[in-house]
Amino acid sequence: MFRKLEGLEDPEHPLLGPNRRGLRLAGMLQGAAGGGAGRGGRAARGVHLLATLFVLSQYAELWLLRRDLGLALRNLSITMLSTVCVVKAWTFVGWQRDWTDILDSISRKEREQRARGGGGGRLVHQYIRYSRVVTYLYWALVALTVLTVVLAPLAAYLSSPAFQDEIRRGDAAYPEIMSSWVPFDKTRPPGYWLYVLEHAVICVYGGGIVATYDANAVAIMTFFAGQLRLLRADCAAIFGDDLRPASDHQALQNIRDCHQQHLFLIKYSRLFDSLLSPVMFLYIIICSLMICCSAIQLTKAGTTRMEQVWITEYLLALVAQLFLYCWHGSRALHTSMEVEGGVYGAAWGGRRAALRRAALLLGGALRRRVALTAGPFTTLTVPTFVAILKGSYSYYAILSQNEKE
Repeated sequence: MFRKLEGLEDPEHPLLGPNRRGLRLAGMLQGAAGGGAGRGGRAARGVHLLATLFVLSQYAELWLLRRDLGLALRNLSITMLSTVCVVKAWTFVGWQRDWTDILDSISRKEREQRARGGGGGRLVHQYIRYSRVVTYLYWALVALTVLTVVLAPLAAYLSSPAFQDEIRRGDAAYPEIMSSWVPFDKTRPPGYWLYVLEHAVICVYGGGIVATYDANAVAIMTFFAGQLRLLRADCAAIFGDDLRPASDHQALQNIRDCHQQHLFLIKYSRLFDSLLSPVMFLYIIICSLMICCSAIQLTKAGTTRMEQVWITEYLLALVAQLFLYCWHGSRALHTSMEVEGGVYGAAWGGRRAALRRAALLLGGALRRRVALTAGPFTTLTVPTFVAILKGSYSYYAILSQNEKE
């Protein structure tokens, strides 16, 4: 299905090959490990700085449009998303060493397991295939969203001859991709074309940041869920089986290996959570507002059909983005809750008391969960996703009622 994308693969990074390439292209993975040292790294930081200045210009324009509810809501929804984009970019660049440690450690662990072969290699291959499907489909969704946003003004212009006549008479302004403050006249050419070009470039930049950052985070979540499944299988095989029982020495070594594997997953899941949690906390707050604003725009009187198509596609992309995080966070959490069951399902019968005590201690250690959070208040789970949608609907209902009154 994805044969044309095989060029993105990297045997040194079985799971994260395409993700690392995407991060480098987006200017987030820098330094010697990221391939962006020297001038390339400085150029990438310069691009991130220009994007940050653009977001500030959006806030300036939002202040100027504060008396027009329709324009303000449209500006707010895009401005909030732009804010999340630059936060993702700068946090990844600022915490580069920790991100590189996670990415390299994941690749090193997978190379070891694939070299070992057996059932572990098959499980690794399964979750890598799953991650590829999610990554490429998500990239396609983001690309479609960017294309929709960029072409929305052109579609609005071509779909309404009356609107074209109003623009020719000077009664209406040219349609915008986004809304931001600029120090020149953006309502008429040639300033308008510079304005549109700037926004198109920013849309591509933002799409690249969102697509690569989110796909990389989801791939890492998939890694934790897949490795926890593998750990459960290894725990169940600590003592071998009835046909091939493991020796006491081998069983003790298996217990040690399982414990080391669990410590590895706990260490790097907590490091990953420390990097992702602040960003997700901001994103969940902003996402609730963006979903609410998009719903108000969608149902507001006077919204054209083309605007409804644009808002619907934008709203679906928001919900899909949030669902990806919450769904894979739930998978990692629930899988970590099942790992200790592998120990208790092992072939305990007839073993020395010392080995049974060691296995029991391992079962207790495996109760430490892999839980990914969004700030100090909530975890990334499906119930959290449902709660966010309910909260957004509540905000929408309150604002719609106030508007009617």
